[in-house]
Amino acid sequence: MAETNRELIVLMTQGPEEERASVGFTVANGGISAGLKVSIFLTSSAVDIVRKKAADNVRFEPLEPLAGLVQDFLQRGEVLWACTPCVKARGYSEADLLDGVVISGASPMHERIQAGAATLSF
Repeated sequence: MAETNRELIVLMTQGPEEERASVGFTVANGGISAGLKVSIFLTSSAVDIVRKKAADNVRFEPLEPLAGLVQDFLQRGEVLWACTPCVKARGYSEADLLDGVVISGASPMHERIQAGAATLSF
């Protein structure tokens, strides 16, 4: 029997003011709990989610607060990428983002997809 890939890439394009941002992190954290290796790639306004304090007061009932979902993901040791051009376009630097966020182009995500990772977009 062929070995199944147990990796998931979650691509997010929506900022913290969108419910889909919270849903994306909820699904990503659920994937980790289910035993998947999960990576998140933030692009467009989604990079705003990981700007320090940007998600502190965001909550869409019945989901958990967004800041807690993000911290839960980061504390589990999975990879959270923020799109390099999207970060630069907003004038952010590494110092503006939460600890543990990796500013990166899409190449690492593409490599994982080529290796068989499943993808979800929010």
